[in-house]
Amino acid sequence: MGNLAKYIDQTALQADVTEKDIEKLTGEARRFGFASVCVNPYWVSLAAQQLAGSDVHVCTVIGFPLGAGTAQTKAFETTDAVQNGADEVDMVINIGALKSGREDRVLDDIKAVVRAAKGKVLVKVIIEACLLTREEKEKACRLAVQAGADYVKTSTGFSTGGATVEDVALMRRTVGARAGVKAAGGIHTRKEAEAMIAAGATRIGASSGVKIVTEK
Repeated sequence: MGNLAKYIDQTALQADVTEKDIEKLTGEARRFGFASVCVNPYWVSLAAQQLAGSDVHVCTVIGFPLGAGTAQTKAFETTDAVQNGADEVDMVINIGALKSGREDRVLDDIKAVVRAAKGKVLVKVIIEACLLTREEKEKACRLAVQAGADYVKTSTGFSTGGATVEDVALMRRTVGARAGVKAAGGIHTRKEAEAMIAAGATRIGASSGVKIVTEK
């Protein structure tokens, strides 16, 4: 499994996050060597400044947490995030469009973000698995790969459920080696993180990253 910290996107996405919280987050990320910090778009430039010269990436969220904005809005958010110093973006799919059978709209939605990223930043696609049927989860993963995304991601952590081992395994089987799989939502312990990785996750989103990596 290697260095567990390198799997973790240390996350602070709550509405009441402050500058001091971002400073703490980036300091922890430097200390423990996390893959990235994941912050709301407003904090991208500050996080990028604080992590300059380090190996820690800055990740932000697009269309978060509902995914119900327009493709054009998500593309603009992505462009803005890149300009502000983001290295990775985690976008939420249009869940309602998927459940309405509008695969074309979902595909266009993801493609808009991928185009805006222009190969400069990683694109992770949040499918919000807790709201989907098995068939819809597989469909969402296939659409993400078709659109050129780099990762599929289980959850926002702000809906009715988070990551499960079963969903991670299903997503890994669906995308194969064509994309990474990020497990996020409700992962608080080393044991839980390791179970997700064993099921096929290549990235872990967690606000408990320090606890996870320091647990015996």
